[in-house]
Amino acid sequence: MTERDRIILEIATKVLNLETLETRRRDNLDFHENAVWSLKKALEAAFDAGAGKAP
Repeated sequence: MTERDRIILEIATKVLNLETLETRRRDNLDFHENAVWSLKKALEAAFDAGAGKAP
């Protein structure tokens, strides 16, 4: 796993509460509802990671 993938997975699990980013081919496992404030927080974490700040 690359550092980039590790950061993306960390954001997905900590901010969006996703177990995995792997496709599992089941709608109830692959589709999730997230509040807009959670999406904003995830995007901010990704931006900060790109700016060299810890997620």
